[in-house]
Amino acid sequence: MKAFINEALARNEAVFAWVHEMAQLCRPDSVHWCDGSEEEKELLIRQCLATGELEELNQAEWPGCHYSRSDVNDVARTEQLTFICSRDKNDAGVTNNWMDPQEAYRKLGEIFRNSMRGRTMYVIPFMMGPPGSPLRKIGIQLTDSRYVVLNMRIMTRAGRIALDDLGASGDFTRCLHGMADLNPERRFICHFPEDNTIWSVGSAYGGNALLGKKCLALRIGSYLGRTQGWMAEHMLLMGIENPQGRVRYVTAAFPSQCGKTNLSMLVPPKSLPGYRVWTLGDDIAWMYIGPDGRLYALNPETGFFGVAPGTNYKTNPNAMETIRRNTIFTNVLKTDDGGVWWEEMGPPPPHGIDWAGKDWTPESNRPGAHPNSRFTSPLVQCPSVSPEWDNPQGVPISAILFGARRATVAPLICESRNWQHGVYLGATMASETTAAAVGQTGVIRRDPMAMLPFIGYNVGDYFRHWLDMGRRLRGKAPKIFHVNWFRRDRKTNKFLWPGYGENLRAILWALERCEGRSKAMDSPMGFLPTMDALNLSGLDMPPETLKAILEVNPDDWDEDLKDQRELFDRIGDRLPGELRQEQDDFARRLR
Repeated sequence: MKAFINEALARNEAVFAWVHEMAQLCRPDSVHWCDGSEEEKELLIRQCLATGELEELNQAEWPGCHYSRSDVNDVARTEQLTFICSRDKNDAGVTNNWMDPQEAYRKLGEIFRNSMRGRTMYVIPFMMGPPGSPLRKIGIQLTDSRYVVLNMRIMTRAGRIALDDLGASGDFTRCLHGMADLNPERRFICHFPEDNTIWSVGSAYGGNALLGKKCLALRIGSYLGRTQGWMAEHMLLMGIENPQGRVRYVTAAFPSQCGKTNLSMLVPPKSLPGYRVWTLGDDIAWMYIGPDGRLYALNPETGFFGVAPGTNYKTNPNAMETIRRNTIFTNVLKTDDGGVWWEEMGPPPPHGIDWAGKDWTPESNRPGAHPNSRFTSPLVQCPSVSPEWDNPQGVPISAILFGARRATVAPLICESRNWQHGVYLGATMASETTAAAVGQTGVIRRDPMAMLPFIGYNVGDYFRHWLDMGRRLRGKAPKIFHVNWFRRDRKTNKFLWPGYGENLRAILWALERCEGRSKAMDSPMGFLPTMDALNLSGLDMPPETLKAILEVNPDDWDEDLKDQRELFDRIGDRLPGELRQEQDDFARRLR
């Protein structure tokens, strides 16, 4: 490691000056520069096993897999303690918590001061995006958590590769993370977009502590995208190959736990032979306008940080195969035979140790795994990983899907009238809340583009950037669709659509529409498939069920429109007038 440090020091004084400054603040006993080697990984794992930070799973059944249990008060993103620290409060907007940057540096600096005494500070150089990509970004994360280091190694290109790419440049995201005392009263996740800096303290949960993920790739990334002319979005990225071997690419935005990971790894139903889905990413897409004028997308990450509960061989067989090796499981149930289990994974074990470290049996009357428990796995292990997943130029996008979990209101799939109308559909997305964020579950939450917690600047300016990107695409923009796999029968409350692999049928209709094929009928919301347009071969679906899935009932929309208007009114004068016009036109069509 000494040679690696000397090599880096000779190349980049800016990195070392900043690391030294932060070490003076946090006062660790030692500083370890991460080179990304396998030897380093094995050392960190041995240290974690010795301290109990990790537990080894049954290596015969789960080779290379380990178990981690977090503090019971540190199990999800803490959005109420997440701040955008822009110099002007208006630049953060009404959907973000704001803190004055000088106040944030002072407040968090006091918590960081001497917080790493008795610990090691790890320096993690990391790259977001493939080497050679026009969008790649370099970050340097400092942390006192070995768990964070091991997860960042899975989720990013970490170590020597990032420092080599950075060279002598001072253009890197400065990411300071510390666990401190894990006190929720002293927990803050602060983003300084104008300084290209992130400070996070008091949490070891992935969304708060893996600073390359939501913090850089989305909050800082969205700000950089706006200033540099590209987009950082909370989207999966997938390819659909038809029986003739042609692959078309789709991005899709869904709030957490609305099926994003499942869709990205979809297995086509047997009744649609010859189709194949290719996985490029399940969470984040960076998009830019390529030399040919089309929209291109790439996944800046190298791994999956997926929600475990609900993942099984029915919902996502590719994910189940992905996590069988070299995976870190967090806050699931550990079985007595050295395996893992979570709700809906399969039959429960007779006994285990739950996510809180307590004895558990099926009669315990409490979840064995936390609802937001996670797995961290390398993307390359996915059976459906695309050969284009690390293409530096990304892949051309044919369609953009906005999805929501709605029991009523939204039909199975709806095509926007044009790019501007599609931006309106994305801007007014609403979905039922989940356990991925602290707060109530099962209530309707307005979530523009599934980016509400992740927009690093004023949401009105964010909508304007979407509209501007559409104009720059000059007629080559992907078509935008809204989907809802979760519509329920009004009488029985059962799901009307089978979901999972069958979702491909709706996407195929969308791709046909992108090529000017397949039939559609007009509705107040947009264009819907005609009753005979969806390929339902092999699917036993009565016509009345299909009709209910595709219904846009004007009587359902009164409360939703009211809620939309409240959001737009909150945004105020930075809301693009085009979106207010789209809303008025929608209300008129409903009447």
